[in-house]
Amino acid sequence: MAHTSDKPLVVGLVLAAGGGRRLGGRPKALLEHHGRPLVEHAVRVLRAGGCRSVHVVLGASADEVLRRAELGRCVVTVNEDWEEGMGSSLRTGLASLGSAGGRPDAVVVSLVDQPGIGAAAVARVVAACDAPSVLVSASYDGRRGHPVLFGSTRWEAVAERASGDRGARDYLREHEKEITLVECGDVAEAYDIDTPEDLEHLG
Repeated sequence: MAHTSDKPLVVGLVLAAGGGRRLGGRPKALLEHHGRPLVEHAVRVLRAGGCRSVHVVLGASADEVLRRAELGRCVVTVNEDWEEGMGSSLRTGLASLGSAGGRPDAVVVSLVDQPGIGAAAVARVVAACDAPSVLVSASYDGRRGHPVLFGSTRWEAVAERASGDRGARDYLREHEKEITLVECGDVAEAYDIDTPEDLEHLG
């Protein structure tokens, strides 16, 4: 894929496979936000934040999500092992990135259950991407959070370390000194939708 400018080619990856165990088994991708499935919101945020294309990893109730959510312009992959946790979804998503023609320079990874993180935070993280070896994370009052951007030369190692429900946590801890932190606490809120009480955050 030819780059249209000198800007790095950054794509987005939404991890949306979770079964919402603490939400009574309601798949997080299908939680309603402003009248539409939450996964659509997550995709829109990445596009508006500057991601050239968006990959989505589904798992729980994947067929129903595909029926109800408008994901026509996304590269959708289903993680059959989604119950193993976020690590397997991250591996599935990273493996899908080379399938869309041309290798991107970097990927921004976001979680479907963090609707308080909008396009402004994504745009700040994307703007900090200056090389395929880069490692960038949004931070909230100095504490690392999502979204996280991985330069393409790191994908293999990130996938190797992704296991259980830890996602990229182990990799990020091991490479703490290499992370560029981008403060986003003034433009985003990093809460998760994990429990019935959290549903009040959805519009």
